[in-house]
Amino acid sequence: MALDRKRVLEQFATYTRNYDPKDPKIALKIAHTYRVADHCEKIAQSLGLSPEEVDFAWLSGMLHDIGRFEQVKRYNTFIDSQSVDHAEFGADLLFKEERLIEAFSDDRTADAMLENVIRQHNKYRIREDITGKELVFCNILRDADKVDILKVNVDTPMEEIYNVSKEELENSGVTPAVMEQVRQHIAVFRDVMETPADHLIGHIALAFELVYPKSWEIAKAQGYLEKMYSFPTKNQSMKEALAETQRELEAFYRLLSDIRNRNTYHNILQR
Repeated sequence: MALDRKRVLEQFATYTRNYDPKDPKIALKIAHTYRVADHCEKIAQSLGLSPEEVDFAWLSGMLHDIGRFEQVKRYNTFIDSQSVDHAEFGADLLFKEERLIEAFSDDRTADAMLENVIRQHNKYRIREDITGKELVFCNILRDADKVDILKVNVDTPMEEIYNVSKEELENSGVTPAVMEQVRQHIAVFRDVMETPADHLIGHIALAFELVYPKSWEIAKAQGYLEKMYSFPTKNQSMKEALAETQRELEAFYRLLSDIRNRNTYHNILQR
């Protein structure tokens, strides 16, 4: 696809000016968008994709959360279960009646794939019929989004994100079902999250499902996981949950690193 990045950036700025930049939620999502696009670009480059494919990955990052702005305006929340599925909502704004995508690019050749990538970015599991390069782009965007969510949870007070008081957050405990999924080394399913603390543990657990080595490299370099482990909770069950989650995630990535190193060594021997 042909892409004019300057046009995309200008149109994104124009669109987001329709919303209150003083609203912390709006400001958060504007900054998040630029970072996710940057992460998408770096991950795509690490995979040796073509310049056009890198552009596509970057564009998916720029547009993935376009539905968040209207979601905040209408519902004043980021919690999809209390409002709308923001990925579906955003894809509808881009590709259905309003056709917002036409403001960002005149090239329609990649619309179908871009729509799927955006719709899938927040799903617990990618649709099984999505394969090949489309699956790669889905994973790039999902990885980039997960990596930046770690930053958001450190830099932005969670009470602003989830509309809870600081006291409620600090005293919140962890649901046992959440920790069961942590022990399985998978992302925590939204339906088992019941408390504000569950969401923090759930966000840390997103790191279990980073697909690409570059994504983990970026996450580690940011240092936000370590800061999330040190969340100043007053609840004993949360303290224990944070410590256990840290142990599980670090053990998981040590094992993954060992596997990758053995595979690299094996590949060298086969040359």
